[in-house]
Amino acid sequence: MARLTGAGGALSVHRHPSVWSYEIQVGGFGNGEFDWTTADADNVYVDKNGLRIVPTLTNETTTITNSQLLHGYTLNLTTAGTCTGETIKACGIRSNSTKGTMINPVRSARISTRGKKGIRYGKVEVEAKLPAGDWIWPAIWMLPQDNVYGIWPASGEIDIMESRGNNYDFPQGGVDYFSSALHWGPYAHTDSYLLTSGSTTIRRTDFSKGFYKFGLVWTEDYIVTYLGNRIHQVMYIKFGEEGFWERGDFVKVNATLDANPWRNAKSKAAPFDQEFYLLLNVAVGSTNGYFKDIPAKPWVDGSGTEMRDFWAGVDEWYPTWGPVEERGMTVRSVKMWQQGKCKR
Repeated sequence: MARLTGAGGALSVHRHPSVWSYEIQVGGFGNGEFDWTTADADNVYVDKNGLRIVPTLTNETTTITNSQLLHGYTLNLTTAGTCTGETIKACGIRSNSTKGTMINPVRSARISTRGKKGIRYGKVEVEAKLPAGDWIWPAIWMLPQDNVYGIWPASGEIDIMESRGNNYDFPQGGVDYFSSALHWGPYAHTDSYLLTSGSTTIRRTDFSKGFYKFGLVWTEDYIVTYLGNRIHQVMYIKFGEEGFWERGDFVKVNATLDANPWRNAKSKAAPFDQEFYLLLNVAVGSTNGYFKDIPAKPWVDGSGTEMRDFWAGVDEWYPTWGPVEERGMTVRSVKMWQQGKCKR
């Protein structure tokens, strides 16, 4: 396999613009995330421990006050010339107590190799220490360089690692747990990731206590995710005789054959037969069900006031995050190999 990116230098985003880019937005990336992703040195930087992606409170790392978070402040990333989104919602917000809108109360970061480095079959290894803290959502994942088969999830998504910073007793798993998944389907409401997922839990410790290797092996025949040097398999998905249209049995939701986005694909692996790029991010909160509605959760998905309710509970969840120097996801190395002979 030909190695594309490696440890050390490839981790420094601003020093290696040929590899990494910042994704700067406020719109929640389709998940209703509560964080404003930035390129700020408070949220993404390199120190002696590695690349740090750290969530911070907006009122502590900007001049925006508590009252402005809730009313009368306009945040316009387009005017600032920093927005990487393509919609108005992704690039700006005005806080208004009557309408219930507010400035994102948390800032974090999301970086990617989009348009710069990617693989079509190969291997990925990321050595990282995950964050602890309620409602923190770290992820190591991949998206297609081009939506050959249509918009998400028709062109696929590969989740190598997704976790939650919550304590071990969280119903969907806390910081001692992570999951891997493939997302795919002809439409967003038919995303069939539950058919192609896996998870693991470690005992007597958790992923915030040290560095772990989160890996992916991807070939024309299968995708495997794994944990650690002595490989512990987390997810194994074989590309068989049937394609993903048949695997999802989408005819049961009255989808016609014309709706099959992979009908002209040359591979049964489609949509996982195209080039994908890598993303690293630490999100906070969401409205898509990733954090189950339980009594301890300060917001209820679908209420229309999720972000405000989350912020109202800051005195309960913020103390679980710990000091800034220990917070966030710390990435010690990133390695990506393209399957095939090395280019000379």
